[in-house]
Amino acid sequence: MNAFIALVQRDVRLAMRRKSEVLTALFFFVVVATLFPLGIGPELGVLRKIAPGILWVGALLASLLSLGRLFSADFQDGTLEQMALSDTPLPVLVGAKILAHWLLSGLPLALLAPLLALQFDLDAGAMQVLVLSLLVGTPLLSLIGAVGAALTLGVRGGEVLLSLLILPLYIPALVFGAGAVEAQISGVGYAAHVSILMAMLVLAAFFGPWMCSAALRIALE
Repeated sequence: MNAFIALVQRDVRLAMRRKSEVLTALFFFVVVATLFPLGIGPELGVLRKIAPGILWVGALLASLLSLGRLFSADFQDGTLEQMALSDTPLPVLVGAKILAHWLLSGLPLALLAPLLALQFDLDAGAMQVLVLSLLVGTPLLSLIGAVGAALTLGVRGGEVLLSLLILPLYIPALVFGAGAVEAQISGVGYAAHVSILMAMLVLAAFFGPWMCSAALRIALE
């Protein structure tokens, strides 16, 4: 556990020294969410209808931007090899890196989403469900994306391959995340969508670090 916490703190501190990388994803999210209301016009009914999908797609793409750097720096300087040889199990250390990635990319997106939702005239209830779905869904995106980042580590043109590999796997999270907000807006109830998201998150949290570890060991050989 000490190694887990230390690695999370290390990755967060390193990211704070390169704040432009963190701010790039947030800026991208803001730009994507802002351009659609400007392009579509002031029709509030249309904006409310498209808001869940637009905000979730923006968060998904913003999270994808930082995945290529998840393991690359440690791979290049030899830190990843030392992690694989350490006494601490590699899945534990991989889980720490995934948690740090979510703290730096997923959590800020979830906290920023209500401000951007104001442009789409979402009510308070819909905003709460939006934040809840992002708090559950963005860790899932980080876990799935980490597996793709490990599989494409060291591969030429890996970032393009990563996008092609991961985007289809993101579709269930996108469908149920945006569907939860749409269900709240329509008055159907969002519990089923969030429950499915949580079930997928539990499965990904259990299997994701182990799958990442196996892919990283292959990349190190």
